[in-house]
Amino acid sequence: MSEKQVRQAIVDSCRRMNALGINQGTSGNISVRFGEGMLISPSAVPYDVMTADDVVLVSTKGGYEGSRKPSSEWRFHRDILAKRNDVNVVIHAHPLYCTTLAICGKEIPPLHYMVAAAGGSNIRCAEYATFGTEELSTNVLAALGDLKACLIANHGAIVVGADLEAALWLAVELETLAHQYVLSLQLGGPNLLPEEEIQRVLQKFKDYGYKPATPGH
Repeated sequence: MSEKQVRQAIVDSCRRMNALGINQGTSGNISVRFGEGMLISPSAVPYDVMTADDVVLVSTKGGYEGSRKPSSEWRFHRDILAKRNDVNVVIHAHPLYCTTLAICGKEIPPLHYMVAAAGGSNIRCAEYATFGTEELSTNVLAALGDLKACLIANHGAIVVGADLEAALWLAVELETLAHQYVLSLQLGGPNLLPEEEIQRVLQKFKDYGYKPATPGH
């Protein structure tokens, strides 16, 4: 896509994130790898008035272009994209149930086979650090590892993907898992799947799970 198209796709995805119920207000942020840097949603701009021109181009060194400041969380977006060649999109949001678990410092265990959609047998929770700091970025990288999702203690959640559609799909799945976990805890706790079953599911997910639509189908 052209730069203009990517900028508009970020705006559309921010609005869709709120419409899907996985974020509130302007607390979330989205970045897309572009050129040698990334395009990221701006800081503190309501999604309903955000335009493509508000999206900010940020370099690998953290410099930015445009009249708007980048999201305050630009650092972990940049660092994830720098570390993970398989990732082109980073979505950060404050979904209700993910954030509830994060407030309690809880990871999401293998209570359902869809945990494997994030690439492993659990969804880890990064240690707390002040938002926007290098320390938070370090903690996020440690918790995320080579997976596609993590929680952030007393903060929210992060998902990554090859494209915007894949990342948004996973964000919804992650919040669903968090909701299921919170409800199961009220009933005495979930029956967890054994590691060998998660490994079987991971193998099956190589040919299953979210796939972008094929043109003409």
